[in-house]
Formats: sequence, structure tokens, C-alpha cells
Amino acid sequence: MWPPSRRQLCLAFLLVCALSAFSFLLSLHQDLFRNGLALSLLCRERQLVPAPVAIVHLPASNASSCAGRPASPSGTWTIHPDGRFGNQMGQYATLLALAQLNGRPAFILPAMHAALAPVFRITLPVLAPEVDSRTPWRELLLHDWMSEEYSRLEDPFLKLYGFPCSWTFFHHVREQIRREFTLHDHLREEAQRLLGKLQLRRTGARPRTFVGVHVRRGDYLQVMPQRWKGVVGDRTYLRQAMDWFRARHEAPIFVVTSNGMAWCRENIDASQGDVVFAGNGLESSPAKDFALLTQCNHTIMTIGTFGFWAAYLAGGDTVYLANFTLPDSEFLNIFKPEAAFLPEWVGINADLSPVRTLSGSWRLWKFLG
Repeated sequence: MWPPSRRQLCLAFLLVCALSAFSFLLSLHQDLFRNGLALSLLCRERQLVPAPVAIVHLPASNASSCAGRPASPSGTWTIHPDGRFGNQMGQYATLLALAQLNGRPAFILPAMHAALAPVFRITLPVLAPEVDSRTPWRELLLHDWMSEEYSRLEDPFLKLYGFPCSWTFFHHVREQIRREFTLHDHLREEAQRLLGKLQLRRTGARPRTFVGVHVRRGDYLQVMPQRWKGVVGDRTYLRQAMDWFRARHEAPIFVVTSNGMAWCRENIDASQGDVVFAGNGLESSPAKDFALLTQCNHTIMTIGTFGFWAAYLAGGDTVYLANFTLPDSEFLNIFKPEAAFLPEWVGINADLSPVRTLSGSWRLWKFLG
């Protein structure tokens, strides 16, 4: 054996380098091809995100299709439960829809489960308090309409805040939302039993059309005029809304629920015999009132998320109170009517004269002061 020459050593070195480079490029090409092929198979039906606009209306889609990015192998999304029953329904639906759109697992906190689970067959898992306290959350305050940036959130650990209750967040998965908000059997059966009793009072008549009426009062009586330069539904609006249904349906029955039933009994005309008040032969509580409203054919709402959700789940025709604040109200910075009420719903303008008088008196007082 003789030692290799310098020329042979150089050729061997170059050959090894060439083989190594070729092996690296081949491996890289295979990985790219495999990953790209897998992504195309998973998201063949994926929709392109629309161009940025003030309010994004997501197209309807099947919840099982690839509506967002592929599911992340890790991460947790939740939402801070705040407000009352209708507020938390909006928070739940928004969390579910945004988490699906961004391919993240969603969990609710115990307070939200305690508020909603006794009424609905919700399915999102509950996050243990100790996990919540140890998770490095990134917090995001949502405004109350869908924006393009909400469809491309990258955070693995995200806690949402705010009071979202806009159909623009979740209407593209509305059938899934309705399944999540399926009433427990005992509530649905009790509501149907009560409506059945009303039906039997008209022996021999055709099946009646039930119109659920939700009249929001309570703290809104002070909040709307004093803070937001707005009004709540008054007797004139309710008469107009009922007349709208009377003109379109033969002998409808109006089932009235409210957190101000004494006012309703004094101000809603029941002389035609087609108005029934919750508490007058109908058992009343927030959960039972809500179940009763959703089992009606149509809805009259005033303001508030409780009425919105009753109308959204009931389906049918909905009449709502429109333009219930002055044009310069700061409420319009956080509330967009086009994102709050479905396009097919019918709006009846509110009478703003009381709040105009109040606003004029306030301006005069400031000027004289």
C-alpha cells in the first residue's frame, strides 16, 4: 500500500462535500413537499380572509370544515365572564367562534359554566381555577363587532375581555351556536306546556301564533338617559310593534316577560285579550322567561342582550327598537346597530323626545353655570 497523493485527498474531500450538500437539499425538498401537501389536503375548503373593513361578515360554513387555521397542538383560549345572563351568552358564543376560526382550543371559566350550564347543554370544557391563575395570559379587549384582525390572532394563551354580542362574530356557525344553547328538556317542556295552556283557551281555533315580548327596564331606566343619551322601549313602541304582528298574523298571542312587570301591566294594552303577562298564570324567573321566549314563533325586543338572544334562538320575525340614542351619544362608539341586529329584522324608531328635552336642559344648566 502506498499513501494517497495530495491530489487524491483533495478529490475525496470535494466528493464528500458534494454528497453531503446533495443529501441536505434532498431532505429539505421532501420536507417541504410533504408539509405543503398535508396543508392542502387539510384545508382544501379554506376561505380567504376578506380585505380589512370596519365590520367583517364571515361566510356561512359547516363547523366541521376547515374554517380557520389547523388546530394548534398546544395553547388555551378563554374569556372573562362578566355581566348578566345575556352578556355571558354573547361571550360564550364569541369565544367558541373565534377559537375555531384561529384553530385554538377554547375553555370557559367556572363562573360562566355556573351561569349557563343550568339552562343550556353547553359543551366547552371548564378551566380549573389553578390553571387559570398559572397561565401566562395575553389579554385582549374585544369591541362588539367582528374585525379582520380577529381572524388571525397568533397568541397560544389568550384571555378575551369585553361584552361582545354581535352576530358578526358567530353567525357563520349559527347552527352550532343554536346547538350549544339548546335548552334542557325540563325547561323546554315546561315552556311548551304553558304555551299549550294558552292555546287550549281558544277551543276550536287554529294553532295560534305566539309572539314573545321582552321589555328591558331595571337599571336601564337610569343608565340610558343619564349616561348614553338614550331611551328604553315605551308604550308607544310596544303598541306599534304589536300592531305590526297583528297586521300580518291572525289573532296572535303576545307573551310578555320583563324585569319591570308592574310597568308592563300598566302600560301594555291587554284589552284585546291577546296579551298574557309572565306571572299571570305563567311561572316567571329569568331562566323560565328565556325558555318561554325561545319557544315562541316570533319576538318583540326592546334593548339588551337578553332580548337579542331570545330573538336569535326563536327564529321567526323580530321587531326591535331602532335609533334609541341621540346621534352624538358615546354609546355609538361601542355599539354598531348594523352589527347588533340581523339585516332581516324590522326596526321601529324610538321616540327620543324625552332624552332630547333632558339633553337640552343639561346644556342650558352647563351654560348658565
